Amino acid sequence: MTIRAVLAAFLVVLAVGCLAAPASADSSRAPLVIGHRGAAGYLPDHTLEGYALAIELGADYIEPDLVATKDGHLIARHEPNMIATTDVSTRPEFASRRRTAVVDGFAEDGWFASDFTLAEIKTLRAVQPLPERPQQFNGRFEIPTLEEVIALAKRKAKEKDRVIGIYPETKHPTYHKSIGLPLEARLLRVLRAAGWDRRDAPVFIQSFEQSNLKELSRLTKIRLIQLVDANDVNPDGTLDYTAPFDRPYDWTASGDPRLLARTFGFFATDEGLREIRTYADGLGPWKRYIVSTKAIKLNPNGTVADANGDGLVNEADLALLPPTDLIRRAHAHGLLVHTWTFRNEQRRLPSDYAGNPVNEYLQLYQLGIDGVFSDFADTAVAARVLFRLSTDADFARCLTGDFDGGFRRDCR
Repeated sequence: MTIRAVLAAFLVVLAVGCLAAPASADSSRAPLVIGHRGAAGYLPDHTLEGYALAIELGADYIEPDLVATKDGHLIARHEPNMIATTDVSTRPEFASRRRTAVVDGFAEDGWFASDFTLAEIKTLRAVQPLPERPQQFNGRFEIPTLEEVIALAKRKAKEKDRVIGIYPETKHPTYHKSIGLPLEARLLRVLRAAGWDRRDAPVFIQSFEQSNLKELSRLTKIRLIQLVDANDVNPDGTLDYTAPFDRPYDWTASGDPRLLARTFGFFATDEGLREIRTYADGLGPWKRYIVSTKAIKLNPNGTVADANGDGLVNEADLALLPPTDLIRRAHAHGLLVHTWTFRNEQRRLPSDYAGNPVNEYLQLYQLGIDGVFSDFADTAVAARVLFRLSTDADFARCLTGDFDGGFRRDCR
C-alpha cells in the first residue's frame, strides 16, 4: 500500500467519526457527501450492500434512482432498462421479455422494469456496468425496493448515531406517466409510511424534469433539487446540448415553443435560478457548469487530441477553465448547490488535478459547494477532512480529541 493510500485510509477513519452528520437533517451543513448510486466505484450500483458500504465510508446521504415495476413498486435502478445493471440478459426464463421501448424520444433495446413484477425483479441480481471497475461481485446482490433502502438508512443511522439520509431521483417521470406508472404519489406514499414526508426529514428528492418537481412541491414539504444536465463539453469548453441531454424531457414533450427554445443551460442563468426558487430548494448541476474544461491539443479536424501521449483520448487530455460564478449566484438566490459526479479513475480527471482525485474535491469545496455526489465516498470524506484542516485552525483538535484546557467547539 502506498503512503498516499495509507494516509487516505487513515483520514477516512477519522472523518467518519469527526465529520459525521449532525443530529438533525440540517441542510446548512456543507459540504454533504452523497453516495452516488451507493458506492458505485466498488460495488454494483444500487444495492443494499453498496449503500451500506457508502455509509461505512462516511457518506451523509445515499442515492437511490427510482423506477417502477409492473405492479407499481419503486425499485432502485439507474434506468427503466435493466440490460446494463442486472443479469437479466443471462436469464433464459426472461428471454422473451426483451423488446424495444421509446424512452424520452429515443428507442432502447433491452429489458424494462415495467414489464416485471417485483417478485420477478427479486430473482435478478445486480452487475457492475463499468468494465474497469470490480466485477467479482456481479450476480451476488438483490435489487432493493425504496422501502428497503429507507430501512437500511434508519438502521445505519441508529448504529452510527448520526443522521443518514436518502436522496432519491425520480427517473424519467414523463415516461413513467406515459406507461401508467407515475412516480410522484408512489414515492410520497413510501416516504409518508416511513415518517419522512416532512420538511426536516433526511431526504432530498431530485429530478432532471421540472414539471415533476413542481408537482411534488405542491404535494410535500420535502426538499427538492432541480438537476441540470448537458450532453458533453465542446473542445473550447462550452457545453454541448445534443438531445436527449439538451433540455428536461417534459419541456420537449410539452410542445411549448417557449420551453423548446430553452436548453438545460437556462437553469444556470439568473432567470433560471429565480424560476427554480419558486418550486425547489436547490439545483444539482453537472460539475462542468461550475468548472469547465477545454482541449489541451486539437486534432486537425478540431476534435480533442491525445495530449498526454497515452494512446487514449479522455478527460486527462483536458485542462480546467476558470470557475464560473454559478455557486455564488445560486447562493444569492437562496439555493443549495449539489454537484456530480466525482470519480477516482485517472481517465476521468482533467490534467490540472495531477491524477489526484482529492484535488478536484478541494477545488469545489473551496468554491463553496454544498454537496457532492461521489462514486468513492471515502475519497470525498478524506478531502473534506483536508479542507477543514486547511480552513479551520482549531479543527485538528477535533481529530485528536484534545479537548483539555476548556477547549469546546462544534466538531461536526
